[in-house]
Amino acid sequence: MSEQSLRRVVVTGLGVVSSIGIGVEPFTASIRAGRSGVSPISSFDASSYERRNAGEVKDFVPEEILETLTAADWGRSAQFAAAAARLAVQDAGIDPALLSAGVTGSAVGTASGEPSLLADLGESWLAAGGAELATEQVRAAPASMLAVAVNHELDLSGEAITFGTACSASNYALGYGYDMIRTGETDFFLAGGADAVSRTTHHGFSGLGIVADELRAFDAERTGMVTAEGGVSLLLEPLEHAVARGARIYAEVLGYGLSCDGEHMTNPDAGSIARCIRAAHESAGVKPDEIDYICAHGTGTPANDVAEVAGARDVFGDSVPPISSIKSMLGHTMGASSGLGSVICCKAIEEGFLPPTSNLRTVDPELGTGVDFVPGTAKAATVDIAENHGLAFGGNNAVVILGRVA
Repeated sequence: MSEQSLRRVVVTGLGVVSSIGIGVEPFTASIRAGRSGVSPISSFDASSYERRNAGEVKDFVPEEILETLTAADWGRSAQFAAAAARLAVQDAGIDPALLSAGVTGSAVGTASGEPSLLADLGESWLAAGGAELATEQVRAAPASMLAVAVNHELDLSGEAITFGTACSASNYALGYGYDMIRTGETDFFLAGGADAVSRTTHHGFSGLGIVADELRAFDAERTGMVTAEGGVSLLLEPLEHAVARGARIYAEVLGYGLSCDGEHMTNPDAGSIARCIRAAHESAGVKPDEIDYICAHGTGTPANDVAEVAGARDVFGDSVPPISSIKSMLGHTMGASSGLGSVICCKAIEEGFLPPTSNLRTVDPELGTGVDFVPGTAKAATVDIAENHGLAFGGNNAVVILGRVA
């Protein structure tokens, strides 16, 4: 297919389920204010752990959002994914019947799928002496059911694909949806991610020694991340269709880049991050000096923040754009994290602000000088082009470029 025949792809709907707000407007207001969603863990007994905080979604009632699914038949991550997709469709102001009648697909990124459900199944199986488990529970357990839940909730006929590239998975999903629409393989696409807080996830990251009481990205005294949960979905459609129906257009997906270095299982590689950023710029047809804001992966671990800023400096030199971490408010929502970053990039473009790094008090000298990490609360700014980072274990990196529609 020639470049001339490729369709332009825009974001017209944003759906969010998070610890700082359900729905894109409450979420954005909390981000702008630097409000934290981190609190003591309540979903399981965390008393045996040294660090007991997480970014849990406290006020999520799936029945208030879902219109098709029976929530009890699905895991919590699938509930997040389907609810976020339903909210994105509502936000887009599009008739759900139009999505059902056309070819509409979905992609959901995740790190763990349904770990709590799997743990419950294991305990039930052992307690029953290896007896056969209930079909409904087993059916809901695979990670692939996250995207299936989206398609069932919205009666979609397109493919339902789940990406398991962990912390960068939502950006993988967004890039995939972008390709599907611009090549004409699908009419609409819902891209996002979902993960739920669980003992399994908290235990794993605690074992790595990188869990902290608060996530202080880029700070000299940062000690690690905070586990968190949530769901996110972005509705994508062709620009011509969005204009014809008078849709509100948040941003255009300009392009994306991927890299997978395999350099280290947990420590990111600055050179690979730089290659991923350059690939995204080339895909989007932009130059470094055109980027107005970077939504960082920003996990608050000593290794991540140094490597990510070094990778950015490799590309931008002494002119790194303002860069911040919304994980400082949310915690690390795993598979949903880069999708939530894409949402706030869209809102930054629409409303004209730089999202903050809320817990930043003293910038780590190792990160160098001359970079605005947007400490505290949001700052007013014109954002025409935003860059969103997703960096995952094993060097699975994905960078998405979003821009104002010209």
